[in-house]
Amino acid sequence: MPVLNRAELSRTGMIFVALLLATFAFGVCATGAVAREFRAADTQTEDYPTVQALRYMGALIAERTGGRHEIKVFHSRQLGEEKETIEQTRAGAIDLNRTNVALIGNFVPAMNVLAMPFLFRSIEHMQKVLDGPIGNEILGSFEPYGFVGLAFYDSGARSIYNAVRPVKGIADLNGLRIRVQQSELMSEMIRSLGAEPVELPYGQVLTGLATGLIDGAENNWPSFVTTDHYKYASFYTLTEHTMSPEVLVISLKAWRSLSADDQQIFREAAARSSLFMREKWRDLEEQSQRKAEAAGVTIVREIDRKPFEDAMVPIYTRAARDPPAAALIERIRKVE
Repeated sequence: MPVLNRAELSRTGMIFVALLLATFAFGVCATGAVAREFRAADTQTEDYPTVQALRYMGALIAERTGGRHEIKVFHSRQLGEEKETIEQTRAGAIDLNRTNVALIGNFVPAMNVLAMPFLFRSIEHMQKVLDGPIGNEILGSFEPYGFVGLAFYDSGARSIYNAVRPVKGIADLNGLRIRVQQSELMSEMIRSLGAEPVELPYGQVLTGLATGLIDGAENNWPSFVTTDHYKYASFYTLTEHTMSPEVLVISLKAWRSLSADDQQIFREAAARSSLFMREKWRDLEEQSQRKAEAAGVTIVREIDRKPFEDAMVPIYTRAARDPPAAALIERIRKVE
C-alpha cells in the first residue's frame, strides 16, 4: 500500500468531503427536501386506534416519498402527558401530536367550542360537521398558535363512571370527586353538574381510582376499559355529555421544513388515516362495552338528559359573549 504524506492525506480528505456534499446536494435537488424521521406523540397504548392510525399514516408517507420521510410513533405517554406534549409540539421539539380538543383548547380557542358539553346531537352529527367546511376552517385556524391542523380522529362519546353509586340523575353526582382533563372548561362542566372536579393527567387516573383519591372520571368506552378503570369504577352512566373529537397536529416548525409537494402528501395521508381510525374505533368501542358488561359493570343507559343540559346554560351564556365562538356554535347546531 502506498504511504501518503500529510498534504496528500489532506487532499484526499477534502475530495471525500466534497463527494459527500455533492451527494447530499444531489439528494436534496432530486427529492426537493431533506429526508428525516418525524416524531409523533400519543398518550394511548400501542394497540389503540389512534396509535394504529398514526402508524398507518407513517406507512403511507414512507411509500409516497420513497422512504425519504418516516414517522416514529411514541405511544403510552413515552414523551409525556398530553399537556406536556402539546407544549413540546408548539415549541417544535415534537413533530406530530394526537391530542383531545379539550386540552389543545388552552392554546387554540376554536377547540374549546368542539369540547362544549351537549353540543353535538350524535356521532353522525359530529362527523358531518368535521368532514365539511366547518371542520376544514377549524383545522386551518391553528397556524397562529404554532401548529398546523391535519385531521380529526373520533373519540366517541364521553360518559361519567364512578366507584360509589349508580348515577341515575343529576342529583346522584352531588359531592362526587370526578377526574377531568386539565382544562378549565371541563372543570366548569363537572362543577355545574354538582360534582367536584379533580384535574389529573390521564396516566394518574388509575392510581387515583385505586387509592380513593377520586371517586370517578369521565371518558369513552375504550379508554374506560383499556386503562383498567372499569376494575375500580363499577358504575358507568351513558351521560354522553361530550363528543369532542381528537385532533392530529404537526408543529409549524416541522411543517415549514416540508416542500409544498410533501405537505400535500402529509395532508392526504392524514385524511386517509382518519377514515382508517374510524373503522378501528367502531370495533374497539363494541369490544370494550362487551368486556365491561362481562366484568359486572353496572351500566345506566337511560337518564333524563334535560337537567344535565339545563345545567350547562351558564357555560353557553359565557361562550355567547365571544362573538367568534357564538357564531361557530350556531353554525354547528344548524348542520343537519
